[in-house]
Amino acid sequence: MTVSRGSSARPTDTDPTVGVSWAEAPCPVLVADRHGNLVRLNNAARRLLPDAASGGRLHALVPAWLEEAHQRISSGAHHPLAGPLTGRIHDRLFEAHPTAGGDGEVVWWLVDETDRRRAEAALSDAQMRSRVLAEVSSALLSTLNVPRCMEVAASMAAEHLAEAAVVVAPPHGRRHPLTHARRGGPVTQAARQVDVSGVPGLAEALQGFPPVPARWIDPNDIPDWVIPDGFAGPVGSVIVTPLPGHGVPAGALILLRSSTEQAFTAGEEFFARLFAARAGAALSAARLYTEQATVTATLMRELLPPALRHVHGIEYAGSYRSATDHERVGGDFYDVHPGTDPLGETLVVLGDVAGKGLDAAVLTGKIRNTLHALLPLAEDHERVLNLLNGALLSSHHTRFATMVLASVRRDGAEAHVRLTSAGHLPPLIVRADGTVEEAPTHGTLVGALPTVTAQTVETVLAPGETCLLYTDGITEARGGPLGEELFGEHRLRRVLAECAGMPAEAVVERVQMLAAQWLGAGRHDDMAAVAVSAPRTGSLTVADGHADGPDSRRNR
Repeated sequence: MTVSRGSSARPTDTDPTVGVSWAEAPCPVLVADRHGNLVRLNNAARRLLPDAASGGRLHALVPAWLEEAHQRISSGAHHPLAGPLTGRIHDRLFEAHPTAGGDGEVVWWLVDETDRRRAEAALSDAQMRSRVLAEVSSALLSTLNVPRCMEVAASMAAEHLAEAAVVVAPPHGRRHPLTHARRGGPVTQAARQVDVSGVPGLAEALQGFPPVPARWIDPNDIPDWVIPDGFAGPVGSVIVTPLPGHGVPAGALILLRSSTEQAFTAGEEFFARLFAARAGAALSAARLYTEQATVTATLMRELLPPALRHVHGIEYAGSYRSATDHERVGGDFYDVHPGTDPLGETLVVLGDVAGKGLDAAVLTGKIRNTLHALLPLAEDHERVLNLLNGALLSSHHTRFATMVLASVRRDGAEAHVRLTSAGHLPPLIVRADGTVEEAPTHGTLVGALPTVTAQTVETVLAPGETCLLYTDGITEARGGPLGEELFGEHRLRRVLAECAGMPAEAVVERVQMLAAQWLGAGRHDDMAAVAVSAPRTGSLTVADGHADGPDSRRNR
């Protein structure tokens, strides 16, 4: 129905079609005159206002907000709002749309907005919770540090779910790691021995059982250790929910509201469980990462090449670079095994297992342990290599390895070296005058054939001379101006010629530095190098508690 100014707001009763439409309109419709008298109402309005009847006073039938609006509009004042009026009639929310007539009568169309507003509020709440969960997931998964993950979980729970939150982690011994957070306050962490059975549902939550409803928890039963410092007022409502992890519980979350706040609703309890599921998954991932990192670090200590030093008056230096920056170990390895007799031999091993990464590193660990067990036989290189070959062939490994053995013995100011290659690049010897020689040793691979054949050669290092053992990751480093040229043995020889007289550590550092510069950002294989040097005459080193120099040996 449309009513324009200058015409009556009252429907035409003589038109039966209009009369039926008016009476059966789906929304309540009221017509009131300028004096506030109810002129007419339809059936929907009668159901809404059972006491209303034509001729009654509007102020006695409708809420004040609607009666005041009618007075302003019927007196000719402009509508005070750009949109329709909104207010409650009984327990329902209505939008009131006025249509003013020329004689001061106003038709009020009342549209029930309760269900639509509830749906909008529910949608808005769901969108907010989705944003919170996304924010929580992003923040929690941004760290793999367990204490930091617990701190983020407690802080975000206090901010979005409650006034305060406590994350209770599984016990370490008799102590539970606790993280307390209060909205607007600091986050505190401590490990305490607490009685979890004193909090209803907490012991069950720590074992991964479903949470008990919040209405079952008496806030007066909450012990003091749960309540963060600075929490305002007595506890009024509590949620205890598990933090589910990967196979095992990651802990439990306790949410607190004071008695001045609204108690947790069923919807909020459900949202708390969703939050806890995200937090538990993140905590579980962080703990798993920490455990794996600890195991990896323990294994790395055994797999990484050792730090080298002076041994029995001879300088040793090594360097290693894995094929990938994110892996610290690979298929190249080296070891130095000093003899118990300062006048005896020191065994140096450098090898290259086929492949790279952790799989190759596992085999290097086995080779190194086997060689360590064979040290009493180290005087016979070929026998050691054949025993190692048999051990590899009898295992499940299908990889093979190349390696070079060097037995080093000091004789006065010189170093006597025996070299044996098993399918490996021959060592290079840097003489004091800058000449670079190749040791003429060769042999077959280890772990590929039933027996290993190898030729052992001997050489003598004068003071200031160096023997370099290296893997093909250096000579096959691909780079240069066009990025495709090999570093090659000729460049390595030129680099070594420039290193004449340098200490062993300086030699390996320069070789690795120039090879890395040649590579640039290109891909490469594992690279390892070991330098064995006879110190210059007159140098003095300390090894095993003895001063080593040209005169010290004579005084022993």
